Amino acid sequence: MSSMKSVYGQPKDNYMFKIRLKSTILFIWCVILTIICLLPIYILVINATRLDTDIAGGLTVIPGKALGKNIKTMREDFGNLFKPLIGYRNSAIITVSATFLTVFFSALTAYGIHVYDFKLKETSYMIILFIMMVPTQVTATGFLNFMAKIGLTDTYWPLILPAVAAPAVVFFMRSYMKSSFPLDIVEAARIDGSGEFRTFLTIAIPMMKPAIAVQAIFAFVANWNNFYTPSMILLSGDPDQKTLPMMISAIQASDKTGDLGVVYTCIALSIVPIIIAYVLLSRFIIAGVALGGVKE
Repeated sequence: MSSMKSVYGQPKDNYMFKIRLKSTILFIWCVILTIICLLPIYILVINATRLDTDIAGGLTVIPGKALGKNIKTMREDFGNLFKPLIGYRNSAIITVSATFLTVFFSALTAYGIHVYDFKLKETSYMIILFIMMVPTQVTATGFLNFMAKIGLTDTYWPLILPAVAAPAVVFFMRSYMKSSFPLDIVEAARIDGSGEFRTFLTIAIPMMKPAIAVQAIFAFVANWNNFYTPSMILLSGDPDQKTLPMMISAIQASDKTGDLGVVYTCIALSIVPIIIAYVLLSRFIIAGVALGGVKE
């Protein structure tokens, strides 16, 4: 009788070698994916520190020393097109408001579908999923005409209020609740005399923190980088009303803009809030995606 122990019918040493080999391959693959994802951001930051002539000479991984000069050129030559503080303010008003509406009302909708039993429950959910498949561009013309008729063009309201309806976020929230939100908790809260909305605020919201954090990051990034809808609604062209993506587009479209160092600097400044939001909420991402990414 052989003295070597076996695991699942295989010699232990052979089994452990396969585990280590698989782990090593997965680790290398994750490193490659990380490099692919971070390389464009790194190149962006590097080019923001280089002069236009240096950028034209080719790529490099070594930071330059022209960041201060690029910022000075941006303020002096393109100050009428790119106003970072005003851009931050405008983008923050739209992004923070829209993100809050998206995650709060999506969580509320998912909670209602998950907790309550009503006649058209599954039909309502299927309608939400159907709406999720309709591209924004399909409804853009009708949306713009409607906003013009009610006098909301050149305001931020059309960029904020529609965030209440976010079918994809509702789908994610409901999937998360089906995997990690037992209905017994709601029943216990009702027995203790808790109202329905209070139960949602004090019990459901804390239990849904990972899912809310994940969707808050996605919604924040999507609204911050949104150029299509603001450019369609904010028609006056007032620089003090533009968001950061609109300002960057104005610089790129300007006939006198040929300084790539300034363009890269503007883009680098525009992504700072996204990085901050990700750092603050990133610890919830793995838990939220793992628990929310279940099949219906």
